[in-house]
This record gives sequence, C-alpha cells and structure tokens, in this order.
Amino acid sequence: MKPPIAIVGGGLAGIAAAIRLVDAGERVVLLESRKKLGGRATSFVDPRSGEMLDNCQHVLMGSCTNLLDLYDRLGVLGSVQWHPRVWWANPPYEPDVMMPGRLPAPGHFSISFLRMKFLGVADKRSIARAMWRLIRLGREGRERWRGKSFGEFLTDTKQTRAARELFWEPVITSACNVSCDRADAFYAMYVFQQGFLQDSWSPVMGLSSVPLLSLYDPAEEILRTGGGELRVGVSALALAFDGRRVTGVVTDEGMVESSSVIAAVPPDRLAKLCSDTLRAADIRLRRLEEIQFSPILGVHLFFDQPIMQTPHIVLPGRATQWLFDKGVDSQGRYHIHAVISAADEWMELDEADIVVKVMDDVQWALPNTRGLDPVAFRAVKEKRATFACTPGIDDLRPSAVRDGIRGGIDNLLLAGDWCDTGWPATMEGAVRSGYLAADGCSAFNGATKIRGLIPDVPPAGLARMLGL
Repeated sequence: MKPPIAIVGGGLAGIAAAIRLVDAGERVVLLESRKKLGGRATSFVDPRSGEMLDNCQHVLMGSCTNLLDLYDRLGVLGSVQWHPRVWWANPPYEPDVMMPGRLPAPGHFSISFLRMKFLGVADKRSIARAMWRLIRLGREGRERWRGKSFGEFLTDTKQTRAARELFWEPVITSACNVSCDRADAFYAMYVFQQGFLQDSWSPVMGLSSVPLLSLYDPAEEILRTGGGELRVGVSALALAFDGRRVTGVVTDEGMVESSSVIAAVPPDRLAKLCSDTLRAADIRLRRLEEIQFSPILGVHLFFDQPIMQTPHIVLPGRATQWLFDKGVDSQGRYHIHAVISAADEWMELDEADIVVKVMDDVQWALPNTRGLDPVAFRAVKEKRATFACTPGIDDLRPSAVRDGIRGGIDNLLLAGDWCDTGWPATMEGAVRSGYLAADGCSAFNGATKIRGLIPDVPPAGLARMLGL
C-alpha cells in the first residue's frame, strides 16, 4: 500500500483538503498540533467560566459556495442561521436596516439604502456614484485597480467624508481586515461586486448557531470511515525532502511517510518546517516571511439582562465594527460578542482597558445600556488573524500547486487563506485553497481528478447585462 497523503494543519484549509481527498478515495493523515480542529476559526473553553467561546465571530455569506459545500459534506448546514437583514446603529433613533428588496440586482438594496437615516443625501449620492462605477467596471476594470488602494478609488469617485467613515470603512475593514486606505482595491472591489451587487443571495449573512468547534466534530468520523486518520496534539517539526520530492513529515512522535504533503499552515509556520534546500527548490517558498498580518480582537461581554433587540448590529464610525447577540449561556447570562477588525492599536491594551473602550461603543450604539456594566468579560486577541490584504499582496501569495513555469516540488501542495485563491482572507478563501490543493494532490497521485472549485453564484440577468 502506498503511503498516505499527509496534511499538516487542521484549520479550515486542512479540513477541506482532507474531506475532499477522502471523498475522492484517497488515504489521508491529518496532523494538527493543537488538541482541536479549526485553526483560528474555532472555539475554546473559558477557564474562568467553563463556557465554550468562539475565538472570534466568523461570518459566511451566500457567495461562499465552497465553504457551504464543506459544511454540506460535514453534515452541519443545519447549524447555520441565515440573516438577510443587516442592522446599522443610528442612535438615538432605531437602527437602520439594509436588506434585499423586490428590485432585481444590482438594484436590490436600493429601497432600503434610500431609507437609511444615518447617511445624508450627499453621502448617498456619492455612494451610489461609486456603486455604479463598480457595476460598470466589471472584472476587467477591477483588474486595472489591482495593486492600488481602495482609498484611491474612493477619492476618484469623490466620496464624502461621512460616506467613507460610516459606510465604506465598516464594510471593507470587516471583509479585508485592513482599512480602505490600506486595502488592495482589487479585493475591496471584489467584496462589493461579488458579495453585494451581482445578485440578492450572495450578501445574505450566515452565522453558526453552535460553537465553531462543533462544526468540525464529524470530520474525524469521515476520515476514519474513509480509511484515513486524524492525529491531534502532534507537532510537525520539518518536511522531509530528498532533493527531488517531499517524502514525509517529521513530527514530535516520529516520521510520517507520505506520497504527498499538503502544508495547510500559516506562512511563518511553513517557513520553519522547510529546510534551506527545500526552499531553494521551490519558488513558492522563498518569500514567506514577507507576508504581513493584521490582528482581530473579539470581546465577549456578559450581562444580567438582555441588551440587544437585533441579532447583530453594525457600529458605523466607531472603533468596534460589530456586535453579535450570542443568546443566553448556561449560567443565564446574556452573551454579546464585539468584534474589532484591523485592531493594531488595541493589541497593547490590557483587558480592562479594552472593555472600557468597547463598552463606550456599546453604550453609544445601544443607549439602553448606559450605566450598565457587564458582569463578566473575556477579550481574545488574534495578533496574526489574517494576512494583510494590502496593495502588492498578489506578488507574495503562492499557488497551491507548483509553478508550471518556474518549477517547484510536484508533491508539495500549499493551502491556507493566504495562498492565491482570488479571495481576501476569509473562511471561503481557506476552503478554496484546501480544495485546490486536494485537486492538485489527487492528480499528482494518479487518481481521478477532483472536479475543482464549486462554481460561484452566477450574477443576475440585469447585473450581467450591466457588466458584472
């Protein structure tokens, strides 16, 4: 029997590659250094309370076709709750609501957008002007903006200051984990073209109704039934390389021989697994240290009374971008999760100071909470949450398979949202990378080629006619 395919890393990319390969009849060994799966999109038991908490709130959209496919393979789609409405705070008034209406895409948000009160008439006109430009640009026009900042596009379309601060910044900072002035325009445009404008299903937001870790529980049984193996708590130390091919993974429990290796770990971690000889032999491995990261801060707040009347809310113009209502925990406390993307300025703050700042935003967005303090809290810092989606990042993002022109190692595949997926740093990007790696790995091993990525949601007829 030939050696199995070794996958290093049990995050979403590694899980996606493993499940896809097992479904194709391949034998897989999935190695994860932690005692649990999920990578950054997972949960932990809070030692203070014993409650299971997510590292950070993760969101999927209707446009996340490959992530939805993975959830379907895991049998957990029923744990996703869909939210076509998005609430935007507008104190002291009731929150504004953005939702698809009866008009065909790309005009499906027009009615609710015009009714939003936190933006003025001039702000809405400038946003509409930029949206029309995005529609007419299409993919070809988006390509011409690759390598420039989205802030340049906003200046070019004469956005008002309020439009930038209250509308564009919350969306792009949440989606790309960098500000508009730092975000590569290609990816920021993609967020709006693919995720908001082209059809009415893609922008619908999905939230897990269970802890993220629970979504991955079926993975071990799927691997075992398919003749594979999941090994948690096993640390990879190095990738074994004989000068021509990768022969396995050296771990703290010994050598795992393999026919191919999928490295589904962050770039800085991958750099430590590769010898100088291996890095010299594969062009994809030579600039791993140049990839920069951006942090995310998640703050869990617990109250002795309900404080939110909506399942989530956007905080335009505030440092905290989102609040999510997580329901009532096992102790009867009302659980709110605050999310701060691109949280560079927060990383050096201690937990008490973080809670003070977040509560200032909470009390602004929800005036009924003024004078109310949380009975408990927990701040979770992800200092290297995602790669920084800044201009020039495409020069650093490697492909899953070897470079067909400049060469590389055939049986070494790469996966992770930081790889070249065409998406910013998202769960969908991670799954896409895993599927691409599984496809290339299966083809190299002589098996039937996997069908590739799940097709994107097609644009609606009118949107397609207009250029999307």
